[in-house]
Amino acid sequence: MRDARIDRRVFLRGVGGVAAGITATSLTACGTGTGRSVEGGGKNSKTLVVRDSGGTYGEANRKAVYDPFTKETGIEVKVVNIAYAQMLAQIQQGRPQFDVIDDSMADFVLFKQEDAAEELDFDRLKNFKKAGIAPSLVASNAVGKNYWASVMAYRTDAFGGKKPSSWADFWDTGTYKGSRALQALDADLPELEFALLADGVPLDGLYPLDVDRAFKALSEIKGSVKKFWDTGALPGVLLGRKEVVASSVWHGRLDDLIAGGSPLAYQWNGARRQSNGLGIPKGAANIDAAYQLIDFALRPEVQAAYAEIYPMGPSVPAAYDKLPSATAANLVSSPEHLESGFDLDVQWWIDNQEAVSKRWQEWTHA
Repeated sequence: MRDARIDRRVFLRGVGGVAAGITATSLTACGTGTGRSVEGGGKNSKTLVVRDSGGTYGEANRKAVYDPFTKETGIEVKVVNIAYAQMLAQIQQGRPQFDVIDDSMADFVLFKQEDAAEELDFDRLKNFKKAGIAPSLVASNAVGKNYWASVMAYRTDAFGGKKPSSWADFWDTGTYKGSRALQALDADLPELEFALLADGVPLDGLYPLDVDRAFKALSEIKGSVKKFWDTGALPGVLLGRKEVVASSVWHGRLDDLIAGGSPLAYQWNGARRQSNGLGIPKGAANIDAAYQLIDFALRPEVQAAYAEIYPMGPSVPAAYDKLPSATAANLVSSPEHLESGFDLDVQWWIDNQEAVSKRWQEWTHA
């Protein structure tokens, strides 16, 4: 299963090269490197090309956003699934084969550094003005569409009725006995924040991260970590087989197992939130229609429809007025969960990812 997080691997492996100005120059997928025929660049254009990451994430976009947008405007939406390096190469060649980018907000920071995405004219986004989107999800070249998060998961039958309620409990292998699993570098950014929260750092004091303190805390639990997982599905497998009793996990990955009766639960305190956003590449052929789609995606009812299909939290708070309470309770941007989690500091990680990754590799092999 592919989802919005797949581009995090591109970000992790590519940020050093991108920062140094090293970019891809040859393209091999999605018909790239050729001109795209579009019926003009104005409001009467009938085709809009959106880049998203495909899979079930893309299917949810189709059902909740693209098809309703086409029904309302008559503008057909086509989709390409290409990674950051390919997007950047197309843009730098002056002929992107897409008009809208749906991607992580982290990648939009990199696009900003490369002058590869349009500075948004927010006056053209009427729904944005009343959306109440958090400032952390608004950049000059992108606007946040939805949240995802890494959270704790645990077996509800593992601790004699006790429920872990914090990362400190995850680290407490005396009270909450059993093996653990944490995320590997190949899956996403190392979970230093969880180690710091376990060591007593408050949510609002996490950044800049104290890397030495984080690795010291990680070393305290290393002996109980049976697996550093590298795919989103693996925590559910490990928990389901009772190989571990608690694990970090991308929220949503256990929903089907829980619905099927598996004794698993999420623990939301200390959730590490990230977000996807929408932007427009430099050189887009259909800018007017791109603005129309972005504005459409920020309607509360559209955001709610998306969240009903795919478990990513709306960026527009009013969407929660249109969601059943049971659905809202399982979304990372619900008012309750916003209070108990934190937003990953994208810029800190861009600035420090290479050094932290090197240290992580050394630590895991020590």
